[in-house]
Amino acid sequence: MDKPSDMFDRDYEWAALQRFITDSQPGATLGVVSGRRRRGKTFLLDAACRAAGGFYFGATEATDTESLRRISTALTEHSRPASPYHFATWAEAIDALLALGRERPVPVVIDEFPYLAKANPELPSLFQEALRPLREQRTSSRSRLLLCGSALSFMGRLLAGNAPLRGRAGLDLLVHPLDHRLAADFWEISDPRLALKVHAVVGGTPAYRREFARGDSPSGPDDFDSWVTRTVLNPETPLFREARYLLAEEPDLRDTTLYLSVLAAVAEGNATRGGMAGYLERKATDIAHPINVLEDAGLLHRDADVFRENRPTYRIAEPLIAFYHAIMRPVWDQLERPGNAARVWQASRRRFTSNILGPHFEQVCRDWALHHADPDRLGGLPARVGHGIVHDPKARKGYEVDVAAIGIADGTKAPMLAIGEAKWNDTMGIAHLERLQHIRDLITQAGRFDTAHTRLLCFSGAGFNDKLRAAAQTSPDVQLIDLAQLYGRN
Repeated sequence: MDKPSDMFDRDYEWAALQRFITDSQPGATLGVVSGRRRRGKTFLLDAACRAAGGFYFGATEATDTESLRRISTALTEHSRPASPYHFATWAEAIDALLALGRERPVPVVIDEFPYLAKANPELPSLFQEALRPLREQRTSSRSRLLLCGSALSFMGRLLAGNAPLRGRAGLDLLVHPLDHRLAADFWEISDPRLALKVHAVVGGTPAYRREFARGDSPSGPDDFDSWVTRTVLNPETPLFREARYLLAEEPDLRDTTLYLSVLAAVAEGNATRGGMAGYLERKATDIAHPINVLEDAGLLHRDADVFRENRPTYRIAEPLIAFYHAIMRPVWDQLERPGNAARVWQASRRRFTSNILGPHFEQVCRDWALHHADPDRLGGLPARVGHGIVHDPKARKGYEVDVAAIGIADGTKAPMLAIGEAKWNDTMGIAHLERLQHIRDLITQAGRFDTAHTRLLCFSGAGFNDKLRAAAQTSPDVQLIDLAQLYGRN
């Protein structure tokens, strides 16, 4: 299976699909592929089918009868049987799909499977029965069935708990968005500061550049403001309404009003359940269900406080949705009128920096520490990286830690490998280092973590002054990380 030359990255996903599809073991096998829309799942699976001579079927929102008619027609065109297929039931259709693999391992893709299951909730059970051990249609087949879907809440339940297909799948592949480094390469942006600003708006979803922005990428740092107004804030482009459609695509979000309000609360900086409840003027128990649904849908991410496990905070997982709620939704009526984008953006730039860029920069710093940093630089391989509040009992105040890297516990205490502070627009100085030293002392006094070798990390999008640089040169415990390092440019 040769990966298409026009497929950007996705080496991991392609290799996983190749191992699954070309597995020569006898018997049909099942795989599940999920991921939010626009991330390239269809392109990936269709390319795999073309490379391996497989069958691809893209489901649509339709009645059960119409879907059976469509797959009958598609399979007839693919297989060219002596007489056309006219499936009366899905059991017949599934057995025909299994028959495709009688001669060799062959991929059989059903894309947007949640559409089919919505019209016929028995479908997962029918696949379970078709893939029953020792069933002749399964044992005589080497079809590699791949069920794919964009509704993350539904796909997440497909193999969970007591679901019919639990234990039947040999592949469970989640197609992630591109991280900040890959996204910069994909958008062909060499300037790390510009790359992070673009990533804070559109994240790592490939389709947002190729289809939605028609390949329009900022030509340089001075073009960023113009790029925002001619793409995301332009009512003529698909990006303009994309954040709204992402909510509408989730089947579990029936009444979107409350869900939109919860996301708006988080975008306003109310990251705790209590904060959200106060913003919405409701009891915390009233918003527990919408928070859980948004988590299952992959739209809201729960971050446990590293220092207080019972105090989680929440952040919007999709940058475009965060941008929409912080910048676009409050002035939607103005933006819908052509010609207002530049005026609105001019008034929103400070809000963009404080509500979007600052928090996004902090998250990128945490991602760097977890996935990209050399373990020697952190003093070990982090088991998890998060953030939290360290309480000072004497001063009766809390100190926020933007980055906290925790190592693997060998004894009674887990090592606190590093703590860090992230400042997007501030030139960091010796006061920031002294603050981290004080926080490290407080963590030591609390006694929960081993801080004997804790490193102090200063992340800055604006640079460091001479005193801080001098301190870093004399102490290996002090690490300075700028944008170029976050993007692996030096």
